Amino acid sequence: MKQVYNCLVMAVLVLAGNNVQAQGCVAIKGTAGICSRPSDAKGWEVNINNRYFKSYKHFVGTAEQKERVKKGTQVINHSYEMDITATRTLNSRWSVGMTLPIMAFGRSSLYEHDGLTRHNTHSFGIGDARVTAYRWMFDPAKSHKANLQLGAGIKLPTGNFNYQDYFYKKADSSVLGPVDQSIQPGDGGTGITFELNGFYNFSPQFGVYGSFFYLINPREVNGTSTTRGGTASATAKKYNTDVMSVPDLYMARGGISYMTGHFTLSGGIRTEGLPSKDLVGGSRGFRRPGYIISAEPAVTYVTKKLSYNLAIPVALKRDRTQSDSDKRRSADTGTHVQGDAAFADYLVSAGITIRL
Repeated sequence: MKQVYNCLVMAVLVLAGNNVQAQGCVAIKGTAGICSRPSDAKGWEVNINNRYFKSYKHFVGTAEQKERVKKGTQVINHSYEMDITATRTLNSRWSVGMTLPIMAFGRSSLYEHDGLTRHNTHSFGIGDARVTAYRWMFDPAKSHKANLQLGAGIKLPTGNFNYQDYFYKKADSSVLGPVDQSIQPGDGGTGITFELNGFYNFSPQFGVYGSFFYLINPREVNGTSTTRGGTASATAKKYNTDVMSVPDLYMARGGISYMTGHFTLSGGIRTEGLPSKDLVGGSRGFRRPGYIISAEPAVTYVTKKLSYNLAIPVALKRDRTQSDSDKRRSADTGTHVQGDAAFADYLVSAGITIRL
């Protein structure tokens, strides 16, 4: 029973919104942890996880720009992502996971077009794939109450980072250009991922869980233009915002879980973000750094071969922080410069895991 419970705790940890995807214009795509369950049996698991959100509330720092919605000038993003993950359990400690995301984005705005009429841009395709190796640090056969799993992997630039659509600069004409960074399927960088997943069981029904993920993207910029089919300004060139940045990403989560019958109920706090400064490599180019802290309730239903999960992280705090270019412009002009970003109120995540 304890071994089964360990698996359920990890199922909650993995399936209750395991992928980093900030709810808005902060361009954080699904790249975070998949991890395996403690198990003595070799074999495959396939997880299909779906996420959707609508972002439209603008923030500068933690201050919401409510007038944007009142005036109808807000940017509206509709984001859907389906991650297909295959995990191979090699033995009781080691496993390997492979994830391929499929993304569909829509973006509605005025300022990207003629500033007067709202138009839409879209993108669709595979995102950046990832391969990761995981190891349970303690023998699952002996460590029933608690365990810690480490993971390291590589993110590949398989997603299109120069997806283009039409922008309507005039009422009777359009121009083709790269869509906004927030709806580009890929970021153009080869990255290194690090993960930490763990749990502790107080009883066969009650326990706590936690996880941490970080993506290091050494590449500084990917060369994709931010002008939407136009010409970069002298200011954009000076502060390197004429091309898109390739930023790092991070996510941390923790909470409690309770098992009753086939159901596991969990609740916790989740924070995810895009830093203004990368750990490795430069931090120039256009990016919207920021983070979101959410309350994350989730429910998982587990059978012998299938697991179903639903999680709805609800935003508690949203913060669009200063970018590298914001900081340099502030230093040069003596005036505080800080861009904005649109966030969602909540995200819906639903998935199924099939044990083969």
